[in-house]
Amino acid sequence: MAELHDASALSIDASNDEEQLAAHVAQLRHQIEEANYQYYVQDSPTLTDAEYDQFMLELQRIELEHPELQTPDSPTRRVGSGPVQDVSQHHHPVPMLSLANARSEEELLAWHKRALNILPNATFAYVCELKIDGLAMALTYEHGKLTIGASRGDGLIGEDWTPNVRTVRSIPQRLRGERIPDAVEVRGEIYMSIKSFEKLNESMTDDRLFANPRNAAAGSLRQKDPRITASRHLDFFGYQIGYMQGMNFHSQWEALELIREWGFHVNPNIQLAKSLDEVMEYCKKWEKERFNLPYEIDGVVIKISDLAQQQELGSVARDPRWAIAFKYPPTQVATRLLDIRVNIGRTGSVNPWALLEPVTIRGVTVSRAALHNEGDIQRKDLRIGDRVLVQRAGEVIPQVVKPIIERRTGSEEVYHLPERCPICDTPIVRLEKEAMAYCPNTQCPARNLESFIHFVSKAAMDIDTIGERMCAQLIEAGLVKSVADFYTLTRDQLLALEGIKEKSADNMLKGIEASKHRPLWRLLCGLNIRYVGEKTAQILAQAFSSMDALLAASEQEIGGVAGIGPVIGQSVYAWLQDEQNRALIERLRQLGVNMTEERQKPVEGPLAGQTFLLTGRLSNMTRPAAEEALIRLGGTIASGVSKNLNHLIVGEDAGSKLAKAQKAGVPIHDEQWLIELLKQYE
Repeated sequence: MAELHDASALSIDASNDEEQLAAHVAQLRHQIEEANYQYYVQDSPTLTDAEYDQFMLELQRIELEHPELQTPDSPTRRVGSGPVQDVSQHHHPVPMLSLANARSEEELLAWHKRALNILPNATFAYVCELKIDGLAMALTYEHGKLTIGASRGDGLIGEDWTPNVRTVRSIPQRLRGERIPDAVEVRGEIYMSIKSFEKLNESMTDDRLFANPRNAAAGSLRQKDPRITASRHLDFFGYQIGYMQGMNFHSQWEALELIREWGFHVNPNIQLAKSLDEVMEYCKKWEKERFNLPYEIDGVVIKISDLAQQQELGSVARDPRWAIAFKYPPTQVATRLLDIRVNIGRTGSVNPWALLEPVTIRGVTVSRAALHNEGDIQRKDLRIGDRVLVQRAGEVIPQVVKPIIERRTGSEEVYHLPERCPICDTPIVRLEKEAMAYCPNTQCPARNLESFIHFVSKAAMDIDTIGERMCAQLIEAGLVKSVADFYTLTRDQLLALEGIKEKSADNMLKGIEASKHRPLWRLLCGLNIRYVGEKTAQILAQAFSSMDALLAASEQEIGGVAGIGPVIGQSVYAWLQDEQNRALIERLRQLGVNMTEERQKPVEGPLAGQTFLLTGRLSNMTRPAAEEALIRLGGTIASGVSKNLNHLIVGEDAGSKLAKAQKAGVPIHDEQWLIELLKQYE
């Protein structure tokens, strides 16, 4: 890590020494740009926020007092210099070609075959790049200095957005390194992370929400006022050299190495493939894993790497024959919002959901989608009858992204959450500082159904022979009024139910019997204790090893367990002290349900005895991979922030856990600290 400098030591009284003042300004600019590079590209900060701000204020003060020292590439210009009156056109010296699309393995093979028809004896190496869903930009550098930042436009003529481009901190104002060409055009994608997109939409006050991160990135860059662009947290991946003077390169892979050397972010998931089979494996891999990325992609770009082969293959119309985009099925479609309804969750939460005109998204017919809570509906200004954008990302429940306001007719209805529970007619309760509304009736049939479904689920007691419909049928027949009643069911009772045959009844009874021997953590997870999910249940079971020990524990003892904390501790203690809940536990015990947990032998390793918690987006690894690496070294992953937490590791766009950790005095580290820690024990 670079040495930290004392900003106050850089401040000098150089009014009588112009040469010394100019040198001081140059030093400040270098230090700020180096800090930008280390923070935005290397993910390894060399200055604290306070130090960075002090450097910037010093530079701004000098430039204000000495305007003759201002330069277009000064870091102070990144924040914007006022509204742009007119956006000029930029003629691309080398056209920014579009890409032909392949949507299947057969179409990719056909592209490859066409290339072999032109170069029949060629052996190709392929560069596989994630197709970032953003805005293509061409950045011109002359003698290492950024002079133009232009959008693609129609490929021949784009728009000059240089003042706005300068605000993107991962775009260098000057190229780094020793090998600097006389002139070069670096092409890449300006994009917005998913987290920044969500925060931006939350902050919008005019109800004109962006549909997706790509639209948000494009809209943010095309602001008349660069100061607005600067506030939108845009980022950049470099992926191509458009042209270059004074130097040569011979392949796309070499071009990427040069771009990285000059100080640009290059996507870490780019891969060099030696065969089309490797290319197809890459495409299939990222179709599954793309939803774990902190930014959106809509496919993979495949390029034949060798520059001489590219030139021989040439282009057809505006599509290069040496590159193709393998496109994934879209995740957003438009449909009609027919109605907004609610269901009641196992904790009594009132959960609104959207009834949709059926539509197909990624091969699945969707007719309902999540709406989170009443505040979410109001923020998005969703109305019954709207045309809406619906999104299905990964395997999660589809979500309504936004209304298509331009398609409104005036007949749409504003929605309000019901005042009474639609199932038991109990008045709905809205708790202060909570987004959710609740049905407080613990005997609400809907709450009971959801709690029974959760009890038999894979996350809890894992009775896979009983599903949602069977739970509902058992409740309707009066056979199950408590989760303990699952263990009193008989073969004759099950056979009396509609549609149940002997084999089904026997399988259900086998599944119920097997669940009696599940470890304690599964029972704790299934008992519907607020804040207790799988991870928290596992921590509690390991800490106390038996239900009796947990029942005897004080609130402070429960909350003092590493990874639990006072909020969860209070919730668990209060639930366990309730007489009805204790009676339920005793009945489950009498029916043969296991109440103990075999303590796992602690993993021996250099991090044994230390607890870790990760928050925010990591750039170099996924959070599950980081947690697994820490566990292998003996570390423990906590479920939340508490005073007993040893380390909080913070990525980009960290949330409330960071503030809680600061208040609790927990040691806080960045991703680079984690990487260096893991490297010590490789």
